[in-house]
Amino acid sequence: MIRHLVLFKLNEGVAKDDQRVLAGVKAFAELGPLIPELREWECGWNITERDIAYDYAINSLVEDRESLQSYLTHPAHQAAAGQWREFATWVIADLEV
Repeated sequence: MIRHLVLFKLNEGVAKDDQRVLAGVKAFAELGPLIPELREWECGWNITERDIAYDYAINSLVEDRESLQSYLTHPAHQAAAGQWREFATWVIADLEV
């Protein structure tokens, strides 16, 4: 199994209530049931307000590297991630668990 983690940081001057952000959050919230390779899907806002904290996170689980690649190239994932490119940066980690 592979745990896929993504942490998002909103760009300077972009607020959580920005219409682009709200649309991006909605797109990610809807991904779970759309992509069959996802065994688990969680996403949401960070609740801490520390300087080093990221703003939004995705925590997902897939079966193997092939499933991860299928998820990453899925059109729904590509569309959702494309929205976030407009207003955020992110870091990822893929852990074999």
